[in-house]
Amino acid sequence: MIGNGKNLIVGLDIGTSNVKSIVGSINEDNEIDFLGFGRTKSLGMKRGVVIDISLTVQSIQKCIEEAEYISEEKIDSVYISISGNHIQSFNATGRAAIADNKEVSKQDLKSVEESAKAITLSNDQEILHVLSKDYEIDGQDGIKVPLGMSGIALDGRYHLVTGAKNARDNLEKCVKKCIGSGNKNLEPTDVVLEQLASSMSVLTEDEKELGVCLVDIGGGTTDIAIFSNGSIEFTSSVPLGGDQVTNDLAQALKTSTYNAEELKIKYGCIANELSNDDIIEVPGVGDRASRSIQRYTLVEVMSLRYQEIFNFINEKILQSGFEEKIPAGVVLTGGSSKAEGIVELAEEVFHKQVRVGIPQYLHGGSEDVVKNPEYAASVGLLLYAKKRTNPQLEDVSEDFMNTAKKLFQRIFYN
Repeated sequence: MIGNGKNLIVGLDIGTSNVKSIVGSINEDNEIDFLGFGRTKSLGMKRGVVIDISLTVQSIQKCIEEAEYISEEKIDSVYISISGNHIQSFNATGRAAIADNKEVSKQDLKSVEESAKAITLSNDQEILHVLSKDYEIDGQDGIKVPLGMSGIALDGRYHLVTGAKNARDNLEKCVKKCIGSGNKNLEPTDVVLEQLASSMSVLTEDEKELGVCLVDIGGGTTDIAIFSNGSIEFTSSVPLGGDQVTNDLAQALKTSTYNAEELKIKYGCIANELSNDDIIEVPGVGDRASRSIQRYTLVEVMSLRYQEIFNFINEKILQSGFEEKIPAGVVLTGGSSKAEGIVELAEEVFHKQVRVGIPQYLHGGSEDVVKNPEYAASVGLLLYAKKRTNPQLEDVSEDFMNTAKKLFQRIFYN
């Protein structure tokens, strides 16, 4: 990851439809500068999991080579996103006695986390993330940063994310088969839950604190994450996404999936009002001639599938028990969130405010990449990598900003 004296970080989003990578560099101000990107058609993936190692390796290799060419940097390691219906999550608690001088230390925090992780999993599952929510010291709850505080017993609340071992192993295996800089095999630095990565690039701290639901619409899956009181509370996924929209169009319009995807991108929208005079040409299959149809037919097919996806997501939200705890509404992101009219349809289904989230916190680069919801997870992986690379500086920065914000509010609003 370190090349040419630069602190390089690379996010690799291996999706069902496309493989995307972004190359960044952490500058002296602890900010990420955009250096380049790669994007290729994804082959060998289905609904977030590898179904053909050889084809997946080819797709990743091509994407990495394009990113190296554009960024003019050599890549030897990457952060990878993971998604799919195999992902499970639940909340857990841990407890430990505060040792020695009765002040919470890093070792105490580790002990509490290990206590929370002491759970029974099925043989095919493993823990991907242990995400802290808050802590309690001797009955005083709601503590976000307990380090250095005095007490006898420390309790911690966590959100645990698990995934299928073979799904992670196959992703890492595909990456390791690719060739990076110096003709060395590419190294996967870490595997990160896709909606966690996306949330880091598109959600604001205010939204997370107030309560918000992230809906990341990919090609093969739609992933959700609910935040409340600044922490992640619920994650889930449904095995539907943009590819299902494309397949519906191919069948309804009697054309190939390639042509259906092109028509979706060029003419697709979700709107209540369209002129019946809007006509589009649909290429035939094989040697069949193209046909002229009303654009409304395409829009109707898209609307029905998106509505079904949102209905499934709404059911997940209701089942989570957090339906009343997301006053900040819903944030849509991912490659399949760009359809015109999608916000209005989502608001009809969720009965909440909805916006499309675009990646933030990345400096430089063209608008069609760094401000494109399709790259939400890729940008988020860079932010995750930055936080992992220098967690102490990141925590100090966040604490300072939160303190300054509260002080500002006291001065001007009290």
